[in-house]
Amino acid sequence: MSATGQRSRVVTRTARPDDLPAVLALVRQHRAEAHAEGVLTGQTPGAAAAAGFRRLLADPAHRVVLAVLPGANAATAATAGEVAVGLAVLGLDPLSAVLGVPQVTVDNLVVHRDHRRCGAGAALLAAAADHAAEVGAEHVVAAVGGHEAERQRFFARMGFAPLTTRRIVPRETLARSLAAWQRGGVPLPRPPRRRPVSRALPA
Repeated sequence: MSATGQRSRVVTRTARPDDLPAVLALVRQHRAEAHAEGVLTGQTPGAAAAAGFRRLLADPAHRVVLAVLPGANAATAATAGEVAVGLAVLGLDPLSAVLGVPQVTVDNLVVHRDHRRCGAGAALLAAAADHAAEVGAEHVVAAVGGHEAERQRFFARMGFAPLTTRRIVPRETLARSLAAWQRGGVPLPRPPRRRPVSRALPA
C-alpha cells in the first residue's frame, strides 16, 4: 500500500472481487467523460461482469489498483467505511517484454469527479511506479485520449511525453472496410510523399 504523504489521505491497494460495483462506477464515469459509445449501464453487475472482473484480478499480467479514502475512524484502508475515489489498471506491454525493455502500461486511470485535486491521481501513479520497479520496467506508458485536456495536462505535469496515437473501430465497421478493400473498392494506402531535401553545394 502506498500514499502520497501528508498532502492527502488517499491510499492505494489492489482491488478485490467485492470491489466490482465501485470499479464499474468509476469505469462508467471514465467512458462517459471520454464520450465513448456504449457506456456501461447503471444496472447491478451481473454474473458475466463479475466473472470477467475475477479473471482480470487473477491475470498475472495485470494489476487493478484502487485509490481509496479510509473511513472517518478507520486506521487502515482495509477497514470498513472506505470510499473508492480512483482506479488504474496496470499492465505489462507484451512487445516491450519481447524486446527486453519492459514497459508498464497505465490504462483507464480515472479519479472520481468529486475527489479530484486531492492526490488520488498521484497516488495511482505512485502505485504504477512501484509496480514498474517490481517488474524491472524502466518506463511507464499511459493511455490518454487526445481530447481529454485535463488528463493531458495532468500527465504532462508528471513528466509524461507524447508517444503515439491510438485509434478504435467497431469490429463490424472493420469487417466492412476489409471486405470493400478485398473487392477493390478501397485503394491501398500510399506512403506519404517525402519532399526532396535541398542540400547547399559547397562553396
